[in-house]
Order: sequence, then C-alpha cells, then structure tokens
Amino acid sequence: MYRQGDVLIVPVAEGALPEHVRGLADEPRDARGRMVLALGEVTGHAHAVVGPGALRRVSGAWGPMLLHVPDGGRVVHEEHATISLPKGWYRVVRQREYVPGSVRLVAD
Repeated sequence: MYRQGDVLIVPVAEGALPEHVRGLADEPRDARGRMVLALGEVTGHAHAVVGPGALRRVSGAWGPMLLHVPDGGRVVHEEHATISLPKGWYRVVRQREYVPGSVRLVAD
C-alpha cells in the first residue's frame, strides 16, 4: 500500500478485478503525458503517474480509479517524494473529509 498526500494507492490482484474494468475507457492524460490521480485546485500541482499504463475510473467523479502499470511506474508530485510502483494493478482512492452537512474530496 502506498500513500502520497491525499492519494492512497492499493495493490489489486489481477484475478480480483471486476470483469467490466477491462472494457472501460482510459482516462485522458494531461498535456505533459501523465496520468493524473489528483490535481491540486489551489496550487495546480498534481499527483501523477509517469510511464506506460492506463488509468480507468470505475464510477462517478468521486469513485475509485484503477491504475495499470504493466512495466511499473513512478508517482510524482512537486511537493512529495517520488514513489516507485512495481508492475501491476492498483486501486486509487482520494481522501475525503467531512464538513458539516456534507462530505468532500480533500483539496490542496
């Protein structure tokens, strides 16, 4: 399991993936060619994966995402240490916070 700021990255065994995941479209990469896991609304900094692979959103804007890095990858961010990921599938979960009357994604 890996954490970089408000992003949690959890390994998933390929056999445990829901069948429909393989048919989902890949999320688009940013202008720099990165797979963005979370974008800082205030700073513009991004938790992003560089290298070959695919990022797929399982459900809705808040829903978990699945990341596939067939050759491994690196999670980068301007204010955090780089994390090396071994090849495989990962579930990406954004941290949420409670504010009176609602729940929202943590924003940096």
